[in-house]
Amino acid sequence: MSIGTKLAWDDTVLPFQLDQADIRGRIARLDGVLSGVLKQHAYPEPVEALIAEMALLTALIGQTIKLRWKLSLQVQTKGAVRMIATDYYGPNEKGEPARIRAYASFDQDRITDQDPFTQLGEGYFAILIDQGEGMQPYQGITPIAGNSLSDCASAYFAQSEQLPTSFALSYGRSTEAGGQEHWRAGGIMLQHMPKASPFAEGASGEEGLLQEADLVHGEEGENWSRVNFHLDTVEDLELIGPSVSPDQLLVRLFHEESPRVFGAQSIRFGCTCSEDRVRQSLSIYSAKDIEKMTNEDGRVTADCQFCGAHYDLDPTTVGFEAGNDSP
Repeated sequence: MSIGTKLAWDDTVLPFQLDQADIRGRIARLDGVLSGVLKQHAYPEPVEALIAEMALLTALIGQTIKLRWKLSLQVQTKGAVRMIATDYYGPNEKGEPARIRAYASFDQDRITDQDPFTQLGEGYFAILIDQGEGMQPYQGITPIAGNSLSDCASAYFAQSEQLPTSFALSYGRSTEAGGQEHWRAGGIMLQHMPKASPFAEGASGEEGLLQEADLVHGEEGENWSRVNFHLDTVEDLELIGPSVSPDQLLVRLFHEESPRVFGAQSIRFGCTCSEDRVRQSLSIYSAKDIEKMTNEDGRVTADCQFCGAHYDLDPTTVGFEAGNDSP
């Protein structure tokens, strides 16, 4: 795929609603966000693909959180890719961009050329929401299941919130007119509007997990099936969006459902690390502990895995005994 210039809908999430089917959704397009995330480390291509999918899911799901809230997606496994962590920071003020960061840890010797999802092993997929100081964080966990991270996300919503949820995602390397290659991603998320008291009688999914078919029946089930039938017709290039804008794609897929769009949310790559946060994280350690962390140059250093920032600190100024000259 060749893309010469940045598009107006790059790095945005467009929320919409299908009034005829009682379904809401989002369309996301990521470009510069992925470049910011992936340039921090020399990831193997299968790991890059997993991070791209995870970042896309984070953008689609995170768009619903409120100002100044934080949403995190995490994968922990026993496979070659041990961990993937993403954070979505809601805008500080209305009209400002949201921020995304992501990081993965992996065993290089165990990475193969097979499908990226096979690099994951037994483990779990988690969603965490931090509403801010003084509020109890929310956490929901579901086992790794299905054939993709989007399958895991669908299973989470079915199991933890009993909300039928489906995704159509596309991501891969694109080439600009000048020959520079970078990752680009696009996707659609559909979700049935929540009921007042959702209840499912049985679970038909892998490992006893609920699936969409367990949650909607009758006319609601027919609406859900019809809309997802149209979603299945979407093409990869339409999702990534070099020539089709999000609103044009909605009309192409769901014109019979009376799609209604809302204001788009812009997204940027961004991190919240700082020297103050590093000092705070070290404040639980004694002088003896800090001494063990000191390098041969007599300094305490820390690197942010999300954004690559490097912090170089005087060991006498960190830890809970900092500034205390007593023995």
